[in-house]
Amino acid sequence: MKIVHLGESDSILNRFVAELRDVQLQKDRLRFRRNIERIGEIMAYEISRSFSYTRKSVTTPLGTAWVNTPCDRVVVSTILRAGLPYHQGFLSYLDDTENAFVSAYRKYKDRLNFDIHIEYIASPGLNGKVLIITDPMLATGSSMELAYKALLTKGEPTQIHLASIIASRQAVEYIRGVMPHDRTTLWLAAIDNELDEHSYIVPGLGDAGDLAYGEKED
Repeated sequence: MKIVHLGESDSILNRFVAELRDVQLQKDRLRFRRNIERIGEIMAYEISRSFSYTRKSVTTPLGTAWVNTPCDRVVVSTILRAGLPYHQGFLSYLDDTENAFVSAYRKYKDRLNFDIHIEYIASPGLNGKVLIITDPMLATGSSMELAYKALLTKGEPTQIHLASIIASRQAVEYIRGVMPHDRTTLWLAAIDNELDEHSYIVPGLGDAGDLAYGEKED
């Protein structure tokens, strides 16, 4: 499995990640959501460089121009709810793609232990298509794995791109062990070394869903 760590290179991406992490800037939900969208736009651009392209003629007012354009059939999927602004960022660039949505949540057995439950899925057929699964936080990797398995009920994609903003090192290793090695690429903006006792990424940024949309009631 290929891993692309975009945060290792100097770019404006790192500014947006820094703002997401900043405990003071997080108080502005609009800015928080917009920064997630911006990172989604950057990720979409980077992933698009791996697509297949064909040469196409375009008629202009003064003649004909030739340009290479993407020819893959792409499905962009997201894991609700924290993934919604991230998904929107992808759609800003990949506006002609199909879309899929998966609802995955933690169901706690006690204060520290939980299972991941898939509650809802809406997806087009995936046979022969490029699948992008977007989820801003990759803590344990379980939600991403189960979302992928749920989407497989809609067909077998030819290429799989997993796109997260911040991942734990444990999740990266977990995903490496459960995804198809020959056709999966994991795209990340940052990798953090630790998970706390609640399986939140440290230093991470907190609960992305709560920061984007307000705290949920347990």
